[in-house]
Amino acid sequence: MFKLLKNVTKKEWLIVVICFALIVGQVWLELKMPDYMSEITVLVQSEGSDIKDIIANGAYMLACALGSLVSAVITGYFISNISARFSMDVRKKLFTKVENLAMQEVKQFSTSSLITRTTNDITQVQMLISMGLQLIIKAPITAIWAITKILNKSVEWSIVTAVAVAVLLTTIIILMIIVMPKFKIVQRLTDKINGVTRENLTGIRVVRAFNAEKYQEDKFEDVNNKLTNQQLFNQKAFAVLSPIMYLVMYFLTLAIYFIGAYLIKDAMMADKLTIFGDMVVFSSYAMQVIMSFLMLAMIFMMFPRASVSANRINEVLETKISIEDGSITKDVTGEKGTVEFRNVSFKYPDAKEYLLKNISFKAEKGQTVAFIGSTGSGKSTLINLIPRFYDATEGTVLVDGVDVKEYSQEFLHNKIGYVPQKAVMFDGTVNSNVAYGDNGKEEVTEEQIKKAVEVAQGKEFVEKMDDKYETHIASGGTNVSGGQKQRLAIARAIARDPEIYIFDDSFSALDYKTDAVLRKALKKHTKDATNIIVAQRIGTIMNADKIIVLDDGNCVGVGTHKELLKKCKVYKQIALSQLSKEELENA
Repeated sequence: MFKLLKNVTKKEWLIVVICFALIVGQVWLELKMPDYMSEITVLVQSEGSDIKDIIANGAYMLACALGSLVSAVITGYFISNISARFSMDVRKKLFTKVENLAMQEVKQFSTSSLITRTTNDITQVQMLISMGLQLIIKAPITAIWAITKILNKSVEWSIVTAVAVAVLLTTIIILMIIVMPKFKIVQRLTDKINGVTRENLTGIRVVRAFNAEKYQEDKFEDVNNKLTNQQLFNQKAFAVLSPIMYLVMYFLTLAIYFIGAYLIKDAMMADKLTIFGDMVVFSSYAMQVIMSFLMLAMIFMMFPRASVSANRINEVLETKISIEDGSITKDVTGEKGTVEFRNVSFKYPDAKEYLLKNISFKAEKGQTVAFIGSTGSGKSTLINLIPRFYDATEGTVLVDGVDVKEYSQEFLHNKIGYVPQKAVMFDGTVNSNVAYGDNGKEEVTEEQIKKAVEVAQGKEFVEKMDDKYETHIASGGTNVSGGQKQRLAIARAIARDPEIYIFDDSFSALDYKTDAVLRKALKKHTKDATNIIVAQRIGTIMNADKIIVLDDGNCVGVGTHKELLKKCKVYKQIALSQLSKEELENA
């Protein structure tokens, strides 16, 4: 929790100091009121008292109450401001950190967990600051100040008050021991319920197509019940605190008056009025002590969950990023558009077996290099090493003759136009999706967007939309078809006009005719760029300058289509599974 407080600025700490002073003043005013109450009590009981003195003491009490109210309002305003800004800054840092995490770090958590940490967890900490900061300053000051005022009043009353405080502290400590670990479970279950909800919304079409609504409902119900039951347990545990607090409070009041009655009965006539006044004052101060512990109890109710949330936030913020940024931010060699793998091997951090083994090849500027192989052969993993979504375990990946680890990631990514296996659309318009991102050049113009969409064979369907290029695209592209999403994703890469294009099985949702026309237009438009293609279709890569065949992470063939048909059994098997001998011979 305290690690997160580093995000509070010096200016905000100054405001906290001001709030501290205001709260001290507020406590002083509140503790001054019982003194005036005592005066009024004595005046009312004394013969010959002047009504003006009673009214004057009453006015002082009202002034103290008003001053305390003003102080509380100002303090509340300042602390609410601090908590809101604190949560904004931490949320921004957390979001930025998540953006910079490598794929392997993201997998350590989960998407739903990262969403919960960025929203719910920060809200829990914000609530503790906005409500708890006032209480955490006010409660101990009030308790200590009130205790010092009643210490010399009566030994009997002091002992009863001490017993009441001991009962409250014991109750709070027991509850903390029981409930604290349970809040970790609550946050994990919150992650899980977010995960189930996200999974259901993402796969809603499949859910409906397979009549799996009941299955999904049962799955959600299971997690929801676990979360509800856990929260009910926590709330029930804390529900014990309130009646115990009030029971102790009323018991203490009764005990003070009970003891006071005996003290007054046994006192001399001259001392009876003084003891009565002291009893009223002591009762008021004792209630202030109990209320202080009631405030502390409220903090203890919020603190366990906020503490768990703070630890979860710090867990992300303190995660070491495995992919460190390089220092090169400009071209340092004469090469342009080249991609080279030198004896590259790769395995995932938590895996024992290598997924890629000793891969070597070089793609020159203007060449089209394709990768093909069976499912799980490592094709997508291989091309993900180029933009450094992962770093090679062994060997070197070079772009333009420089190890990709030496480039700043921003500069490296500006060289690449990446089209992922699963086309990703963002909430916005056709224009904003195609012109998405920053490629280190001037802003993409409307003409460039239209040209990119045309090359990607998307002009026809885009111009049939109601608002054409300003048509709204829903998050995830749920209002366009799979083929339309792929073409818009390809247009996004084309609009960047990069040195290197990476197509990760990016033509799979297209029909053969559109695929052929698109590849023809793409070849013409990207003749000066390097094309790296992963594909399952032989027809998509048949005309590539170099085809690399992968099998179980090994490179088992390199060459053109015709060369591989003659010398690579794996390639020939894949080709014959898709096309007949006649079609292959005439290709």
